[in-house]
Amino acid sequence: MAVTDAQNPLLGETTCGSLLQKLQEIWDEVGESDEERDKMLLQIEQECLDVYKRKVEQAANSRAQLLQALSDAKIELCTLVAALGEKSLVGMPETGSGTIKEQLTAIAPVLKQLWKQKEERVKECSDVQSQIQMICAEIAGNSHERTAAAAVDESDLSLKRLDEYQVKLQELQKEKSDRLHKVLEFVSTIHDLCGVLGMDFIGTITEVHPSLDDSTGVQSKSISNGTLSRLAKTVSALYEDKKQRLHKLQELATQLIELWNLMDTPEEERRLFDHVTCNISASVDEVTTPGALALDLVEQAEVEVERLDQLKSSRMKEIAFKKQDELKEIFAHAHIEIDLEAAREKIMALIDSGNVEPAELIADMDHQIARAKEEALSRKEILDRVEKWMSACEEESWLEDYNRDDNRYNASRGAHLNLKRAEKARILVNKIPGMVDNLVAKTRAWEEDRGISFTYDGVPLLAMLEEYALLRQDREEEKRRLRVRIQFIISSNYIISSMELDLYRKKMELKRVFGQYSLILHSVFLTFLLDV
Repeated sequence: MAVTDAQNPLLGETTCGSLLQKLQEIWDEVGESDEERDKMLLQIEQECLDVYKRKVEQAANSRAQLLQALSDAKIELCTLVAALGEKSLVGMPETGSGTIKEQLTAIAPVLKQLWKQKEERVKECSDVQSQIQMICAEIAGNSHERTAAAAVDESDLSLKRLDEYQVKLQELQKEKSDRLHKVLEFVSTIHDLCGVLGMDFIGTITEVHPSLDDSTGVQSKSISNGTLSRLAKTVSALYEDKKQRLHKLQELATQLIELWNLMDTPEEERRLFDHVTCNISASVDEVTTPGALALDLVEQAEVEVERLDQLKSSRMKEIAFKKQDELKEIFAHAHIEIDLEAAREKIMALIDSGNVEPAELIADMDHQIARAKEEALSRKEILDRVEKWMSACEEESWLEDYNRDDNRYNASRGAHLNLKRAEKARILVNKIPGMVDNLVAKTRAWEEDRGISFTYDGVPLLAMLEEYALLRQDREEEKRRLRVRIQFIISSNYIISSMELDLYRKKMELKRVFGQYSLILHSVFLTFLLDV
């Protein structure tokens, strides 16, 4: 080797051969022995071997580091591919192709691309999870608290997991929208109820939650379970308050109308409380006018009822007498006889003594009026038949007079009208027996049902009917005997002298007068009953 290096021309560079040659020249000049020279050469050779060994070790270490880097890169590549859920990757280098550095150079851009994709996927997952955390916090009622950043599981960044997060986010967004819609419905209902009740809407709604004020945005309103529960309770409480106030106001309106009717309050004064009486028959849901059930309006109605009650107490006698007159009119129409003077004196004594409450007295008289109306209603059918019977009796009396009129067939003024009336009267008179029998049956049925006697202006109706039947029977018997007498006279051709004829005529005239007198008495009696 020394020879080869020595043969190389010197080009101004220091080589191993030139240095060895220089060393030999020095040894020759110094006179070193061969033994020393060999020893020195061996030392130099050993030192060269040590240098080569170190270089080889460094190269081996460098190769191992490169292999480790390549292995780490491959592991990282597999980890990223697994985390991202990529089944196939464009540009993926082939395993074992090329030198180590070539493989590292080939895998580096792929890793860079995957890292960039991972960062984007982590950001997407973090954004979605942050929105999920925020909506969950709003539902839980912790939206005012600062939540920690969403922890992303970087071991699973696949599109499937991202889709799962997005589906969950959409479900939560829908739930948030539904809750927000429900909150707005509650707020709108509370606004309407507060308007009807005359209450402070802002104070009521902010008491439930400050974020429910209209000044805040829609998306910033609380949608937690607690807020929804408090809103539902508030709506229920306001609705119950509305129901109670409406019931109270309807009671007051009923009392007002009763007092107005009782005291004949003028229409102008009644119109001042139209806002109270207009809802007297309305349901809870029908009352929507703002302020219709305000507390001051209810208090105003209470004050007016109290004022009218005091006024009613001072006018108790007038009211009681008015009720008594109403009762009297009902009994008069029903032809029931009562002692009105005694009743009036009893009422006066009760009012003057002060032992009875005005409201109780009026209620008692109202009860009497209701009973009187019920009694009158039960008598109505029989009274209608009595009226028809009496009308028929009047026609019967007129017909008797008409039949005794010798000039009834003369061509006088109105004769044809009387003739038509007589025809109708005869038809009606023929119905009288049936009318009487029917009336007797109805009256007896009424008396059996009630257990009392049916009176007509204080006179038992059955007694009147029986008396009428007897009178009618007597009249019919008299007519029958008269017809027989006349037939006997005609059939025997009996001739009487003028004196006897005059005597007979006078006798018949007396009978006629007696019969007419009986009919007149009967008509007078019926007229008296009708007048009473």
